[in-house]
Amino acid sequence: MPTPAPPLGDARVAELLHAFLSAEYRWQHDGSWHDIIIGLPTPGLELAYPDATSFGALSAWNPLSIQRGPEENRRADDALHAALAAGGYPFRPAFASARNRTWREPSWLVMGMTSDGFDGLSRRFGQLGTLWWRPDEPVRLRMDARKPAGVSDDEYVDWLK
Repeated sequence: MPTPAPPLGDARVAELLHAFLSAEYRWQHDGSWHDIIIGLPTPGLELAYPDATSFGALSAWNPLSIQRGPEENRRADDALHAALAAGGYPFRPAFASARNRTWREPSWLVMGMTSDGFDGLSRRFGQLGTLWWRPDEPVRLRMDARKPAGVSDDEYVDWLK
């Protein structure tokens, strides 16, 4: 079991929350990239995977948004890919990026995981922010942190601590 990372300060969590909320998210299907937007449902994804009971997007890159080198990130991504394959869940390539393209992280879109299973996998790979939602519901940002003082409520953000 990995050693827990030290807690992030409120200012850093608030900064990362803003970055996650303003990021662009996409998933790949049949050679095309499709948007995932926090606060909106994903009808195209639901048409492509009508039997899915849930959807989640997560990465293994840069745990707790601490920059790591490409080789270390690729190894972590390979481990996440192997964990998803071993779990037997359908999954597709995805990514998150800043709107101004100053950062981009490869991700995976996984279908059918329970929120508890998904959160456990996210914690295993040190991810602070992920997306998880059910069909016909809006996409939700899940923050694996305590809500910082002074941060306004957002109906599409779940604070997990």
